[in-house]
Amino acid sequence: MKNFLKGDNRVKELARFVAEHYRNNVEPLGYKAFLVAVDRPACHKYKAALDRILPPEYSAVIMTTNNNDGPELKQYHLDDKTEKAIRKNFRKFGEFPKILIVTEKLLTGYDAPILYSMYLDKPMRDHTLLQAIARVNRPYENEQQEMVKPHGFVLDFIGIFENLKKALHFDSEEINAIVKDLSLLKQVFRAKMESIAPEYLKLIHFNFDDRDNDNLIEHFRDKERRKQFFKEYKEIEMLYEIISPDAFLRPYLDNYATLSGIYAVVRKAFSRGAQPDKEFQRKTNRLVQAHIGTSVIQPIRDIFAIDEKTIETIQSRDGGDNTKVINLIKSIEKTAEEQSEDPYLIAMADRARAVQENFEDRQTDTAEALAELFREIENNEKRKRQQVESGLDALSYYVLCKLTEEQIPSAQPVSEKIAAAFRESVNWRRSEKELRELRNQITFAIYAEVDDLDRVASLVDSLFEVLMKAGSPHAEAHQ
Repeated sequence: MKNFLKGDNRVKELARFVAEHYRNNVEPLGYKAFLVAVDRPACHKYKAALDRILPPEYSAVIMTTNNNDGPELKQYHLDDKTEKAIRKNFRKFGEFPKILIVTEKLLTGYDAPILYSMYLDKPMRDHTLLQAIARVNRPYENEQQEMVKPHGFVLDFIGIFENLKKALHFDSEEINAIVKDLSLLKQVFRAKMESIAPEYLKLIHFNFDDRDNDNLIEHFRDKERRKQFFKEYKEIEMLYEIISPDAFLRPYLDNYATLSGIYAVVRKAFSRGAQPDKEFQRKTNRLVQAHIGTSVIQPIRDIFAIDEKTIETIQSRDGGDNTKVINLIKSIEKTAEEQSEDPYLIAMADRARAVQENFEDRQTDTAEALAELFREIENNEKRKRQQVESGLDALSYYVLCKLTEEQIPSAQPVSEKIAAAFRESVNWRRSEKELRELRNQITFAIYAEVDDLDRVASLVDSLFEVLMKAGSPHAEAHQ
C-alpha cells in the first residue's frame, strides 16, 4: 500500500490536484492546509512535486527525524528555532507557509485555527482519524479580515470516508454529526436554491433599479422577516463557499448572484452604524462583482448633505419614498458622525433612528416617516440660524435648547452655568471622579430651579447620553 501511494506518477498527479484545489478553493478564503502523506519519504516526494507547481515558500515539511536518514530526508531536519518559526507563521493570516506537509507530527495536539483544508493521503482510523479531523475544525475568527470559519474541509484520497463506520468505531449518529460528505452538502444547496430562494428571487423584476430597491425595503421592513432572510441566505452562502468552484453550481450561479444582490440591498438599507467594506465571503463577493457589479449596493446608500437644499433635492429625485426614508436616515447619521462635536446633530441622529424603528415596526407609514425626517431637517436649519444669532457654541446652545424644551425656569443662566462646568472639566470623559463631580454640579444647577429630584435626574441622564457621544470642542482646545 505504501509503495502504491508513493508511486511517482501518482504523487505527481495528486500534487497538481492539491495545488490547483488549494489555489482555487482554499486560498481565496484566506485559509491554510495540511497535506498528510503516508510516511516520511512520501513527504519528501510531495514537497518536490509541489515545488514544481507552486513557489517553494508555499509549502514546508514538518516531520520527525532520524540520525540514519539519507540526504533526501536530512534536508527536512529542522532545529527547534526553525520549526517553531514555521509553526508560528503557519498560524498567521497571509504568511508563508500556506501548506504543511506532514505524516504523524502535528496531527495531534497542534492548534492552528486558520487550518481549513486537509488533503488526506494516509490510511487512518479511530481516535487518530478523529484527532486529525479535529485539526481542521478549530473555530477561527479574524475581525480585520472579516473571516469566520464555520467548518473544516477534508479531501480524502484514500477512501476512508467511503467506509467511515469501519474507520471509526463510534456511534453512527455521532459520526454523522461530525462529518458531512460534500455530495450531501450539494443536495442541501440544491434543495435550498429550489425551495427557499424562489420566494426571494420573485421580488426582483427590474434588475435592481429604483423600483426593485424600494420594493425590497417595503418587503423587509418587518424585522422577523428580515431576520429569517438573513439566516437563510447565510446558510446558502456558507454552502456555496464550501462547494465553489464546482461545475455542479453552474445552473444556480445567476440565481445565487441575484439572491446575494438582494441580501446586499437589504443589509445596506437596514444595518445600523458604520458599514463594513466587505459584504460577502470571498468567493461570493467575486461572483457578485462579475454578475451584478456594485450597482446593487449604491442606490440604497445615496448620502445627502443636510442643509437648506436637502428637502428640495430629495423631492426632486426619482425612486420610491421607502428608499428616500432610508437615505435620509443614513444621511443624518453620516452628518452627525462627521460633525460629532455638535450635540444637536447627535440628538437629531438618535431621533432619526427612532423614526426608523417606528418605520420598521409599521407604527408609522412611509409618508409619516418622510414627513418626520423633513421636519427634523427644517428644525435643524432653523436652529443653525438661531445659534449664529445667539453667538453660542454648539454645546452651550444645545444645553439651552434642552432646558427650554423641558421648560426649566431661568434656562439661559442655568445653561451658562452648565456650559462653564463643562469647560472647566476637560477630562470628564476619561476620569470617573471628574465625571461624578461634573454631574453633581449640573444636577445642583438645575435642582436650584426645579424642586423635583426625579425629573432633574432624568434630564441630567438625557443630557449626558447625548454629550457622551459628542466630541467636546472645549476639551480638544485644552488638549
